[in-house]
Amino acid sequence: GPVAETFRVIQGAVTEEYVRSTQGVFQFELSGDGGGTWYIDLKTKGGSAGFGKPPLTADVVMSMSSADFVKMFT
Repeated sequence: GPVAETFRVIQGAVTEEYVRSTQGVFQFELSGDGGGTWYIDLKTKGGSAGFGKPPLTADVVMSMSSADFVKMFT
C-alpha cells in the first residue's frame, strides 16, 4: 500500500550523513489503511525505517491518519 511504499522510499534514501546530522528516532502511530506503528531510525548506525516499534526509544511520536502521513512525505 501507499504507507509501505513511502517507508520503502524513505529506507532507500537514508544515508550515514542523515543519521549523523539528525540523531533522532521518529515513531508514527497511523490510523486507517496501512496504519499501525511505523518508525524512522536516524540514530543507529546505518539508519532504518519500517513497520513496528523502533529499535530504540522514539524521540518523537506522531499520531495521524495514514492518508495524512503519505501526503506529508510526498
